[in-house]
Amino acid sequence: MTVIMVEDLDPSSADAGVPAHFGDPMKEQRLLETAVGVVDRSNRDVLAVPGDERASWLHTLTTQHLAGLAANQGSELLVLSPHGHVEHHALVTEDGTTAWLDTEPGAGAGLLKYLEMMRFFTRVEPRDATSEIAVLSLVGPAAADMFPELAAPRIGAVPGPKFAAGSVPPGATAVYDVRPFEGGLARRVPLGVDLLVPRHAKTSVIEKLGVPRVGLWAYEAIRVAARVPRLGHETDHKTIPAEAGFMAAAVHLDKGCYRGQETVARVHHLGRPPRRLVLLHLDGIATDHPPAQGTPVELDGRAVGFVGTAVRHHELGMVASAVLKRNVADDARLTVGESAAAIEA
Repeated sequence: MTVIMVEDLDPSSADAGVPAHFGDPMKEQRLLETAVGVVDRSNRDVLAVPGDERASWLHTLTTQHLAGLAANQGSELLVLSPHGHVEHHALVTEDGTTAWLDTEPGAGAGLLKYLEMMRFFTRVEPRDATSEIAVLSLVGPAAADMFPELAAPRIGAVPGPKFAAGSVPPGATAVYDVRPFEGGLARRVPLGVDLLVPRHAKTSVIEKLGVPRVGLWAYEAIRVAARVPRLGHETDHKTIPAEAGFMAAAVHLDKGCYRGQETVARVHHLGRPPRRLVLLHLDGIATDHPPAQGTPVELDGRAVGFVGTAVRHHELGMVASAVLKRNVADDARLTVGESAAAIEA
């Protein structure tokens, strides 16, 4: 079996250290769309937040309604700047004694620093738990069958916004279900089921699952096609939640004050965000290499956005997530480097 590590391809990548593929990335993508595969995402940073006041404390600091988060529940959250720009994104998983936050590789230190600054006299003890906990992802339609106890995001538990801005019905609520697994936790998420397991047991857990291993390239292709945003890929220093597709999963529109809330409320109530997340189809004629993150998207020689993540999809061909100015028409003739690009409406 061939295993190519992302670190062998680009040592500077945040994804260095986990398998890129196991010989046939296109076959792995098809597996994730039709059955189930396990993806090693142990490069994600993990923080532990124990303490009696953890739920109410995280509730006040983030965009999500977490005050009533109970054992075996999970959600998503953002930390915003005072002007409403996205600074941090994390998934939160509560086990009854600790809230576990998993975030992008390399982003944990910044999030932990912010949390420590905001402790004051609150009874919480945030710490870096990356060396303790690894994240594995079961992706595909059969992932839920492996954990029938996990329901889809439930209605009526923890208030949550699982709807696009502008269409949030009064009282809408949602939460991710969680269950104990192999000394860790299994969490139902949009692409399947995430497992938070002891890092020392990662290999044995993968073996016990008994499903094919799949590399990160296939996972990223599925993510891009599903338009699931990723911090640091579909975001830049001025991204607000509504521009990058974070509203439905990570922002609660009916909770108390938090940093950056004014911008969220203004965009929601008074108008559309200045940019939007789209899927671009690239012709791939001029080059066989997907463009890098941050590559400008141009219209008539003028930059109108940037590439988030570009991938080769087994059905769609070369595609990319991109953040574009709101006024760019769906039928605009765009270019990304030497490639022609078209928006999937």
